[in-house]
Amino acid sequence: MTSTRVAAIDCGTNSIRLLVADVDSAGNLTEVDRRMEVVRLGQGVDRTGELAPEALERTLAATHRYAAAIDAAGAERVRFVATSATRDARNRDAFFDGVRAALGAEVEVISGGEEAQLSFRGATGAVVGAHRGPYLVVDLGGGSTELVLGTGSVDASCSMDVGSVRMTERHLRSDPPSSAEIEAARADVRAHLDDAARVVPLAKTTTLVGLAGSITTVTAHALGLTEYRRDRVDQAELPVETVLASCAALVAAPRAERTAMGFLHPGRVDVIAAGALVWSEVIRRVVADVAAAGGSLETVVTSERDILDGIALSMAG
Repeated sequence: MTSTRVAAIDCGTNSIRLLVADVDSAGNLTEVDRRMEVVRLGQGVDRTGELAPEALERTLAATHRYAAAIDAAGAERVRFVATSATRDARNRDAFFDGVRAALGAEVEVISGGEEAQLSFRGATGAVVGAHRGPYLVVDLGGGSTELVLGTGSVDASCSMDVGSVRMTERHLRSDPPSSAEIEAARADVRAHLDDAARVVPLAKTTTLVGLAGSITTVTAHALGLTEYRRDRVDQAELPVETVLASCAALVAAPRAERTAMGFLHPGRVDVIAAGALVWSEVIRRVVADVAAAGGSLETVVTSERDILDGIALSMAG
């Protein structure tokens, strides 16, 4: 079976990521190169409605570096996907023009629904077989959080306008966050979860799967890692209470303490408290809804396979 070398780029609110991989028509993916840079494209978007000039500069510089890596790898197809921050920005044409000049590819601003589909496809490829469905895949980004329920395919999905960058800028301004700030952020997330639960039947969850940087960071903390280990984090299954304890510790930790955590990427130091808070609220809500329906959810699975893998697989064949 022949394969095609593809390059997938996921540009979110906080980070821009690249995956170069060989994919075949059967949906098999072999990783060639995977990179991530924190560029904070969504800096201030929630407040101003525009991409900041310095954020654009950081993101386009990273895009130029990725273009060189893609050329060196000999990728035949490129897909550049942009999500929450770009959907919300009035001046996104400046971003589109810059990416086109750097990469020779068009930016695809995808909807929350398509983002959910791609995240689900990327994440469940590694989970199926090891865990039972239905799976609730939670992709917690900087500007939005996708909730996707399904087994072989997506049954229901919802995109919530809550994420690590958005919640930090909206609520968590103190170091460490004050009790009032934390409660305001929790109330905000809970209100969004109330809306999401009307669309996605959370009670049907058998396996809860978490994706993206905030969740993988919480998992690294829960595993007691002194440095980030992708091989340890990927497919880690941990008790709910262990994960919630790590979320609480990261929310409460002052910046100096977070900075000293060897597993925590420097670009996430100032937003991990909000990311951990969002993740803890999602876990609590799903566990409660499952229990109310007569079931139980005792563990959480973390996947390093996510929307980036889904974008690469979408170019198969």
